[in-house]
Amino acid sequence: MNRHVGKRLVKYALGFKKNILIALLLLTVAVTAELSGPFIAKRMIDVHILGIEYPWYESDQGEDAVQYDGGWYKRSDHFENNEAKGEEARILQIGRDYYFIDEPIAFDGERSINENTLTIEKDGKQQSYEASEISNEELLAFYQPQIEPMIWLIVLYFGLLVFASFFEYGQGLLLQTSANRIIQKMRTDVYAQIQRLHINYFDNLPAGKVVARITNDTEAIRELYVTVLATFFTSIFYMTGIFVALFLLDVKLAFITLTIVPLLFVWIIIYRKYASKFNKVIRTRVSDINAMINESIQGMSIIRAFKRQQMTEQEFEELNDSHFTYQNKLLHLNSLMSHNLVNILRNISFVALIWYFGGASLTSGAVISLGVLYAFVDYLNRLFQPVTNMVNQLANLEQALVAADRVFELLDEEGEDVADGMFPRYEGNVSFDHVSFAYKEDEYVLKNLSFEAKKGQTIALVGHTGSGKSSIMNLLFRFYDNQKGAISIDGKNIQDIKKQELRQHMAIVLQDPFLFTGTIASNVSLDDPSISREKVEKALNDVGADQLLRSLPNGYDEAVIEKGSTLSSGQRQLISFARALAFDPAVLILDEATSNVDTETEMIIQNALDILKKGRTTFIIAHRLSTIREADQILVLHQGEIVERGDHDQLMQKKGRYFQMYQLQQGKKIEQAV
Repeated sequence: MNRHVGKRLVKYALGFKKNILIALLLLTVAVTAELSGPFIAKRMIDVHILGIEYPWYESDQGEDAVQYDGGWYKRSDHFENNEAKGEEARILQIGRDYYFIDEPIAFDGERSINENTLTIEKDGKQQSYEASEISNEELLAFYQPQIEPMIWLIVLYFGLLVFASFFEYGQGLLLQTSANRIIQKMRTDVYAQIQRLHINYFDNLPAGKVVARITNDTEAIRELYVTVLATFFTSIFYMTGIFVALFLLDVKLAFITLTIVPLLFVWIIIYRKYASKFNKVIRTRVSDINAMINESIQGMSIIRAFKRQQMTEQEFEELNDSHFTYQNKLLHLNSLMSHNLVNILRNISFVALIWYFGGASLTSGAVISLGVLYAFVDYLNRLFQPVTNMVNQLANLEQALVAADRVFELLDEEGEDVADGMFPRYEGNVSFDHVSFAYKEDEYVLKNLSFEAKKGQTIALVGHTGSGKSSIMNLLFRFYDNQKGAISIDGKNIQDIKKQELRQHMAIVLQDPFLFTGTIASNVSLDDPSISREKVEKALNDVGADQLLRSLPNGYDEAVIEKGSTLSSGQRQLISFARALAFDPAVLILDEATSNVDTETEMIIQNALDILKKGRTTFIIAHRLSTIREADQILVLHQGEIVERGDHDQLMQKKGRYFQMYQLQQGKKIEQAV
């Protein structure tokens, strides 16, 4: 799973590879500049401080020459190529004191002083020299030529730090900006995918869980790009630079220190093995919580009306407790493996360092210089900062990978691209030819339906709940496709027409119309540029909306909040009628459009319906049979089959199922149909 997810995350990042590569280049420069510090310190120690023990030679008075005991001496590395050298002399340190020897030494080793005799011992050999102690003033004179170079090195070091800070700022800005761009594109892709998904996807997944994919999960992925990957990139570059420096200092010790890498790798594998399990549950619980909150807000009036507050709180608490439990498990895992890991690796490294430099290696005949030792310790201390940073980001890394897996699962759902082309407006002659349809395999809700609707006709669909009325609407809009038979418009099978092109000339008015946040006018036009303001106002006036909306302070520009909750049922219904009229469909579907309004508003809506139906093929899903008396054809459905068909008068004469339903609604006694 993670390898697949990782490749796709990298693919997203490659869309902004130019900025990322520039950032990495800046990072390389910044790391190089910053890591030069220990090398500068090494030079200051080995050359300018401990370099006093280099060979000295008698010389003429001049630059870098030091006067001592009536003569002039210059350190060996300060002579020009062709400059003549006199007799060699040495300055050696014993304890805190320095001694001058006016001759070269045969070898270096363990030093001791007895009055004016300096003795050096090494491997059983011993050599003595006449020496004179150097006073503090004389010692300062010998160091005088090194002061200016040391000042320049200090200036260089601080200059490099400032230089590195600018590059670090640049790389950080580029990486963070690229990360935000990546996640911006991912969120756009996820939202676009939602528009492509088959409608039955939303039948099986609560809205809150879909929202969690777009918000919570993508936010976790954003943290991956913005923080985790930026930290890993920076840390890996930093560690690489440190290891390069360590190999330049001492190859053997660098190889010993390099054992940190496989240890770190193994530790990460162990951590992710357990963290992945916990994070999957945590992300699922977050989705469940979002879904429940969304459902509770939507159904708040029902919850209070039936006094289910306590039960709802209990259900929420169970989800919340489960989320808390697994968060605690992850917390314990992080506490155990993050801080402890760094301490263990640091201790191992310093034990190796002490072992390597143990015994006589820190004597004057040491295998490496004090400057190298200082630089090595400095680099080791620096090494654990990026290690700590990476380990601390492991939790976020695992959360992001789990979230990415959930997002990519959504993106991998089969969908259909939105068609950009325009489809010629069809006449609206609809035909169902032996159509059967099942939401679940072999559980047919429509069985062998056949009927025709000519252009301009009104077809009413009636029947008890579950008879298949809404399924016919779903098939017409191709929210679902029928398994048997054929549905055609103007003689063309609708499955041969792209869904978006088919729906260009269809409109629907639902029993509970849905309004979007915006204004009344924007809900009519849905911000379609082809629908002008004049067309919006004409549609509203034609359906009689001016009678119900004129009392609003801002008229047609009145703000509509979520789902139009501040408007009455009649106002919302008229707006949805105007919307359908403005889009001028060839086929119109009315899903019990007058069932939720009062009698006075119903009269206005009935007039609006008459206007809306003119010149269009109209399907009316009706429960209130009095509203369909003028329909050209009434189809009576029962358990997915058409059991009666005809106009109102014909069906009343049959005294069948339609007759019984009509009489029941009129409140009259009926006779059992024969």
